Amino acid sequence: MSKTTNKFSPEVRDRAVRLVLDSEAERGSRWAAIVSIAPKIGCAAQTLNEWVKRAEIDGGRRAGIPAEMAEKMKALERENRELRQANEILRKASAYFAQAELDRRSKT
Repeated sequence: MSKTTNKFSPEVRDRAVRLVLDSEAERGSRWAAIVSIAPKIGCAAQTLNEWVKRAEIDGGRRAGIPAEMAEKMKALERENRELRQANEILRKASAYFAQAELDRRSKT
């Protein structure tokens, strides 16, 4: 999820996207439909355009990574980063204790 507050519910987004796709033909272009519908729901035209693009990607009508797959990739990248950090901590701890053991043995 983005860091910005989502002002619109998924239902409102879905309805707005449907309105754009349904009225695209009668308005002459997708952008004309977006510019017409965006003020009615209280969002910027560019925002509504992004919603339409995302819906097309998720629906397989446009090339791109679906939202579900993008979320999974993001979670896996986060887990990978955490595991790398944990490995680095363990590597440093291991080196520290190995050095401490060598120091202890050399003093006896």
